Amino acid sequence: MDRLEAMGLLIDVADAGSFSAAARRRGMPVTTVGRKISDLEQALGATLLVRTTRKLSLTDAGTTYLASARRIIADVEEAEREAAGEFRTPKGELVITAPVQFGQLHVLPVVTDFLDLFSEINVRLLLVDSNVQMLEGHVDMAVRIGHLADSTMIATTVGSMRIVLCASPELLAAHGTPESVDALATLPSITFEGPASMAEWRFAATGTKAPIVFRPTPRLSVTTAEAAIRAAMRHVGVARVLHYQAAEAIDAGRLQLVLEAFEPDPVPVSLVHVARGQMPLKMRRFLDFAAPRLRDVLR
Repeated sequence: MDRLEAMGLLIDVADAGSFSAAARRRGMPVTTVGRKISDLEQALGATLLVRTTRKLSLTDAGTTYLASARRIIADVEEAEREAAGEFRTPKGELVITAPVQFGQLHVLPVVTDFLDLFSEINVRLLLVDSNVQMLEGHVDMAVRIGHLADSTMIATTVGSMRIVLCASPELLAAHGTPESVDALATLPSITFEGPASMAEWRFAATGTKAPIVFRPTPRLSVTTAEAAIRAAMRHVGVARVLHYQAAEAIDAGRLQLVLEAFEPDPVPVSLVHVARGQMPLKMRRFLDFAAPRLRDVLR
């Protein structure tokens, strides 16, 4: 039995939530994945996974072993990178993740310019609006918008982003432009669900640190900020989004900022990576290259 392969399969099964998803990720039959996990359990003399028709979960032994397996695999990967020369010269695959729209607008141009300079580095750019688990997803660098809760990450702040309220000029002409947060109750609103959703709208209050909280009753609820902005441009209601998401429509005059005086403090934009030993040169070079360029964009 290849112990490292079995550890990797256990990680894939735990992250994917099923044997079939892990098998697709590895490009191998489901029966092979199941057999290798069973061989691992037999070698350990412990049950790692509890399988039912609807759910797969880790046992206590499985949870402990999985954490150790992640550390071992990470150490092996670092040793392989060092042996391959990634700590002596910038080379290899660099995996970066960023929010979809921000990544398309701002990260992709930085990446393409970076590739022009470093011929031995290949980049896999994952544009998703959810926060990818960096260790589990084998991600080297991530662009995160918002306050960071995970203290295991090392963050380089590259700027900040406003949280804005916007509506079409036509909607404001029909309903009136609100001068206070309370006046928002007279306007239809648009909300969006998902990782970056803002179901509860918080505004800054003059003379106090306590925010003003407004809970909209949406005329329309959608699943992405982009859809909320498109609906706002069609005069459906007011939408609360990050500034970059609506910047093009605002510049074109199709949306107008509302209640700017009540905006909360901007949220940080950071380049983050996992804190684990020496940083490969491919990551160091990208961090040094990308940080000042993103700062210029966000400034």
